[in-house]
Amino acid sequence: MTPSLASLPSRVFDGIVPATVATCSADGVPNVAVLSQVYRVDARHVALSRQFFNKTTRNVLANPAALVSLWDPLDFTIYRIRARYLSSETEGALFDEMAVRIEAIASHTGMKGIFKLLAADLFVVDDVVVVTEHLAPFDPSATCSEELDSKEQLARPPEAREELWALQRLSHQLSRAVHLDELLDGLLERLAEDFGFAHSMVLLWDESAARLITVASHGYDEDGVGSEVALGEGMIGTAAEERRILRVGQLERALRYGMAVRAGVEAEGEACFGPSVPLPGLPDVQSQLALPLQVGERLVGVLALESRSVSCFESWHEAFLGVVADHVAAGIERLADVEHAPFPEGLPTRRFVFYRNDDCVFVDGEYLIRNVPGRILWRLLSQYRDSGRTEFTNRELRLDPTLGLPAVKDNLESRLILLRKRLEQKCPDVRLVRRARGRFGMELECEVSLEERLDASA
Repeated sequence: MTPSLASLPSRVFDGIVPATVATCSADGVPNVAVLSQVYRVDARHVALSRQFFNKTTRNVLANPAALVSLWDPLDFTIYRIRARYLSSETEGALFDEMAVRIEAIASHTGMKGIFKLLAADLFVVDDVVVVTEHLAPFDPSATCSEELDSKEQLARPPEAREELWALQRLSHQLSRAVHLDELLDGLLERLAEDFGFAHSMVLLWDESAARLITVASHGYDEDGVGSEVALGEGMIGTAAEERRILRVGQLERALRYGMAVRAGVEAEGEACFGPSVPLPGLPDVQSQLALPLQVGERLVGVLALESRSVSCFESWHEAFLGVVADHVAAGIERLADVEHAPFPEGLPTRRFVFYRNDDCVFVDGEYLIRNVPGRILWRLLSQYRDSGRTEFTNRELRLDPTLGLPAVKDNLESRLILLRKRLEQKCPDVRLVRRARGRFGMELECEVSLEERLDASA
């Protein structure tokens, strides 16, 4: 069987089962190397990631013939591609497209800038051969009912397919949300219930802190609200920095590969690394999809999904969830200027300490929040202490220059959500509650003690 390159399933290029490339030197010595990435450029060309293939590179420069083997991760069919080396690209759209995935893996292992793509080697494909058909032929009578349901669903007209109904339900819920946390929580619930993506999170971009901050999550033991990711850090930070959708399957293998390279470099004393960046969420994650949330060119945040399945996310998910991400970004934009709501008061004493050097707030000796949300909380608590005031407006916060809110797109709504959730976690007897559009109250079921310090040593 000789299928065309264009007809191969996209999953065989996902790297779930590592591909290999076989080359031969000018004097006939063969070499086989494992590939990090095989990229289908078009119907006649593929590009291979080059990171360490010194021998492969020497071989194709002397003898351009190569044999690339790809495995289908579902039925284990092997596709063997006969190709000829054309050129190497070290910049441009193709290089950038392939490099961003490797950079994301590298940042997870603390090797950004070291574990990297050196070149995208471009090959023209002469033919594709199915070299094994070792599995039994497909038997329709043995197809399980679930598979039949799936096939029947795909055969239905587009308007009847479940994913379109799910998209309609999601769109309806997002458009009806009147508060940002309602929009974000509804989004993650719909992704879990309608699409089966049980582990997800939304991080919003805080321009003043130059960090992505987790404001909502679903399916984790710890919700991680308040956790931060820098631009370029891990899959999420890389998706935000590059403004690209990133999808990685077999993440565990890729990370093991990166860590093995790191260990080798460290053993040779060639470089010093910072601490590894731990993966957010699932400790045994196998695949991840990160989608930047943008309004025009402006970064709003990142929607990240994880799974324990190596092939949970397929190429069509990128396009489908890309539509969802655009809708979410527009919703965040719409609700960014909308205001907040209600609360009451309390008895035992909570001791708050504000560190002026980094705008950090601790409660009862435990870190609570920092930066702009920290300054907002300190303002609210100080006014409560000084005058007993418990009712506030978004407008007065925006007009207060001491808070450091940017004049345009201040993300006040997302900062208040973050502050409210951190209080729920660390100090539930102090609550921020919506009152009406643009108004909120602070409800306390405790006395508060406030102390300002210059820094932690004071």
